[in-house]
Amino acid sequence: MKTGLGLADARARYPALPVVEADFEADRVLLEAIADWCDRYTPLVGLDAPDGLVLDITGCAHLFGGEAALARDLVVRLAGQGFSARVAVADTVGCAFGIARHGTSGIVPLGQTERAALSLPIAALRIDADIVDALASLGLRSVADLATRPRAPLAARFGEQLIRRLDQMLGREDEPITPRLPVPAAIAEQRFPEPIAREDDVLGTVEQLARRLAVVLERRGEGGRLMQLALFRTDGAVHRLEIGTGAPLRDPQRVRKLFEDRLATLGDACDPGFGYDMVRLSALVTERSDPAQTGLAGGDGAEELAHLIDRLGARFGLRRVSRLVPQDTHIPEYAVQAVPAHATPSSDRGMPLAHSVASETRVEQDSLSPTRPLRLLSQPELVEAVAQVPDGPPVRFSWRHVTHHVARAEGPERIAMEWWRNERGNQLTRDYFRVEDSNGLRVWLYREGLYRDEVKPPLMPRWYLQGLFA
Repeated sequence: MKTGLGLADARARYPALPVVEADFEADRVLLEAIADWCDRYTPLVGLDAPDGLVLDITGCAHLFGGEAALARDLVVRLAGQGFSARVAVADTVGCAFGIARHGTSGIVPLGQTERAALSLPIAALRIDADIVDALASLGLRSVADLATRPRAPLAARFGEQLIRRLDQMLGREDEPITPRLPVPAAIAEQRFPEPIAREDDVLGTVEQLARRLAVVLERRGEGGRLMQLALFRTDGAVHRLEIGTGAPLRDPQRVRKLFEDRLATLGDACDPGFGYDMVRLSALVTERSDPAQTGLAGGDGAEELAHLIDRLGARFGLRRVSRLVPQDTHIPEYAVQAVPAHATPSSDRGMPLAHSVASETRVEQDSLSPTRPLRLLSQPELVEAVAQVPDGPPVRFSWRHVTHHVARAEGPERIAMEWWRNERGNQLTRDYFRVEDSNGLRVWLYREGLYRDEVKPPLMPRWYLQGLFA
């Protein structure tokens, strides 16, 4: 039995051979799940579809007792989950690929990459099978046979990809790994000889890791804006939880509280199973965070507000927590814009620009300016109003089928529409009135348009209700 054998020939040799249709999507999902599990060894894990993974263990092997011990631990753990794996460690991706699939699994000593690669078959170069067969017909069956031939004729006949793969295997051309997950700016992790399953133990570990992470971030003068908690279960499953912050964060207790809220939201979706044998806390996104100067004056509440935004975002999602930012316009419905509570739109490129809530410019209403209602309707509602004089305040109006008699009125306050918002060529003008009826209801009415007797028939403005006072 060998790869590529026809189904009829295979069944002729083994009549009881079971046959199952291939499910490539399920294979891809399984490979990604194994890649998530392999994050316990290094955060730099790339996919080598359809059945391989590439791990960059530079600087990580000593945590497991060396490269050989890391490879042994990986194979044993995968075997315990029902997988058969072949592992090779080499200086280049191409050499590790060739040895794992076409050679003897093992560790290639440092500086011995070319020597180990020359003995591999040409199929180990990750090239098309047609090219492999064509080279074999010319008597070129190993990498050593190919490496001794002139490069120009080979490239002209079989393409530059053949030469590139050869150089990548021998280490003459760099081949970086493309991680499937973003590389964190800072990482702290903890492994356990016995798995933990209690939520208090997990949160206590998070606080310890956050304290270690804070030392690294403080040395850089940074704080975390997007934190990720990875919980590695003993059965191979990995739970990843992320929290965003409204301001750069280094406080371990606040980090613990945010992840506590996040775990409370997920509930059974983050089942520990038989426990976690590894916990990792990563700062995916960081931002400059200078030490705050303390003084005798009391705080302005900005830090507490930022913490409130963080907790709401951890429970409901940052996209669901928004705040209103003043805009440079007099038109009430365009005067503010709802943006995510942890960010504000950039005036330069129209992209979200993260910033601290404490740095936001406070906008206070001038005491001499007209009072604005606390509540604006989502859309101004048309009302029927009667005024004693054309440009005067209304004496009564009908709103939602109820007639209101005006007891007091202030105004008008005239606001002209910006010309770029005028789509029909009409220069719209609004006269706003603060009106109180005989029952104490206080509303914000405006008359849109001006009376024009020269137009036949005369142009009659319309009245709208836009807001309610407390």
